Amino acid sequence: MSGTRIDEAVQDDSSRAVLLAEYEALKAEQTSRIVLRDRLMYAALAALAATLALVVQPAGRPYLLLLLPLVCVVLGWTHFVNDQKISAIGRYLGQYLAPSLVASTRRADQALTWESVHRHDPLRRLDKSVQLVVDLLIFAVPALLSIVLYWTADDVRADLLAVSIAEALFTLGFAVRVIAAADLSAGR
Repeated sequence: MSGTRIDEAVQDDSSRAVLLAEYEALKAEQTSRIVLRDRLMYAALAALAATLALVVQPAGRPYLLLLLPLVCVVLGWTHFVNDQKISAIGRYLGQYLAPSLVASTRRADQALTWESVHRHDPLRRLDKSVQLVVDLLIFAVPALLSIVLYWTADDVRADLLAVSIAEALFTLGFAVRVIAAADLSAGR
């Protein structure tokens, strides 16, 4: 092997090592974001249960219902952002890193095909639609219902009415953003 070919082989191995290290780091980040995203759903359900437990107490404190929209939107937004980053990492791996790995190996076959293949499941559109409904049911619907319940309470205060209107607008804005970002296509 000539000196040039050896240098090219070492450079190719080095490039592949860097690409594989990047892949491993991104997959680790993606995995940790998935764990956090999934835990946020449980946190939202716990917040719903805690708020309901406080509200149904004999003391009758309907203003506590206004805590739920804040908690739901904050948890929901964090869930949404993590979901967006998880998808962005997947797109990056499939669109940029995989072609670089293929080029570094000088082979015609693809690398990291799982990053795109699993998106062609025939039930993907249904699964994504159900996930959208679940996200809205966990993060937006309870928040809006708690606001409506507050509005129907006997002792609605003017200052808290203003807060509840702002919460309703923020919650609706959040829901619209989640719906707009939903990727309901059959494949990517």
